[in-house]
Amino acid sequence: MDGDSFARLGYLALLLAAIGGWMIVEYRGRMGQALRVAAAWGLIFLGVMAAYGLWTDIRGPQAIPDQILTEAGRVELPRAPDGHYYATLTVNGVDLRFMADTGASTMVLTKADAKAIGLDPEALLYLGEAYTANGRVRTARVTLDTVGLGPFADSNVSAWVNEGEMDISLLGMDYLGRFRIEIAGDKMILGR
Repeated sequence: MDGDSFARLGYLALLLAAIGGWMIVEYRGRMGQALRVAAAWGLIFLGVMAAYGLWTDIRGPQAIPDQILTEAGRVELPRAPDGHYYATLTVNGVDLRFMADTGASTMVLTKADAKAIGLDPEALLYLGEAYTANGRVRTARVTLDTVGLGPFADSNVSAWVNEGEMDISLLGMDYLGRFRIEIAGDKMILGR
């Protein structure tokens, strides 16, 4: 423990001693009632903490906002409630949802998304390796015939299919690097 931790611990001990001393003086001769009051306040405190901790579960899943095509021909990705930016790209004629991930170097598809665009994930050769927050995973390199984002279209785009479990495909820097990226307020703005 460092000095700040000892100071906080000392402060909490003094606060507890002050509240405990007040209860002893206030409820002298009525300790049963004091314990009931303390238990009631403790349960109220625990209830408030539980409600705060479960708030995201209580309010249910939050919708991911849709991207916006501006008059200037740029694509705006509003920040979702989870703090990430999501984009819908048309890959080989199929609309797929991606999370913009500036920490990922490449475009990475889930096995489900690879299957949706006509690739057979089981037939791919997983010769590559990627190191993720969940550890090492095997990847298979693929070439996407067409990739479209708003008014922007690219062909023969290199991507990887992740053999591991992923919730959503990732839009990494090899694709995002084709754009001029601006983050302003709660928007990621992509333009060329």
